Amino acid sequence: MKKEEKRFISLLSDYGFKAVFADESDTRFLRKAIQTLIQSDTPIKKVVFLTNEFVGITEKARGGLYDLICEDENKRVFIVEMQVGHYKYFIQRTKFYAFQKFNTMVKKGNYRFNDLTPIYCIGFLVESVFHQSKEYYHFGRLKNQKGEEMDSQISHVIVEIAKFDKQAQEITSDLDKLIYLMKNLEQVEETKQLPSFLTEDWIEQAMKKLDKSKMTPDQRMHYEMAMAKNASIIQMREDEIKNAEKRGEKRGKKETAQKLKEKGYDIGMIVDITDLTQEEIEKL
Repeated sequence: MKKEEKRFISLLSDYGFKAVFADESDTRFLRKAIQTLIQSDTPIKKVVFLTNEFVGITEKARGGLYDLICEDENKRVFIVEMQVGHYKYFIQRTKFYAFQKFNTMVKKGNYRFNDLTPIYCIGFLVESVFHQSKEYYHFGRLKNQKGEEMDSQISHVIVEIAKFDKQAQEITSDLDKLIYLMKNLEQVEETKQLPSFLTEDWIEQAMKKLDKSKMTPDQRMHYEMAMAKNASIIQMREDEIKNAEKRGEKRGKKETAQKLKEKGYDIGMIVDITDLTQEEIEKL
């Protein structure tokens, strides 16, 4: 029997994330999401999308590509990243992105650093990186050894979606509504199943963009092409990881064989222990 297609596109997919967060024609969801993620009581009136590609500061420096970067009416900058797979250097990457943007704010010459606007690096992680913490929401700035804030210009917001386990009846804050939607929307089959808080305007706007039943033929084609491309990229990454593991395993066997060879072990015995060929061992 053919598996029934899910009605809603996951917000955790590349297509879903861009369709909702990066839609310049209607930014209601993005503005509300950012407001709640930075713990602000003041609504964001508008956002302007900035160029998401940047070049290295020097000839040898590395460039990059933000998933999304925008600024609001107060010139606050928001860098939003989605990380689906495990990436142990995610925090380093967000620091790199923040400092890259910070550098573009600093003007040449006799500069007093008196007109720098806040930078917020927001990261959605499908998998967890802070394994010693039970918290799923993290907000951090530079502090001293007493926990006193030293700088408020750069803020890091990390959401570990895997740790979020609240049920619908436990949801009260806008932050929890956002994370609940991101984690569970793909599993919703009928709108009558939706919790009452998912009928709020900013959430309904996002869901409409992710409802396959409301797609035009052109939107459907674009979605299918994006999914095929994404599947291809995922397969390539998996192949790269497997090849790297194989190379690492081979390297380990050669190191073992080298040590055994130096200790005078018989070549045939080394072949049995390492599974390397006699020719490979003789070349060591």
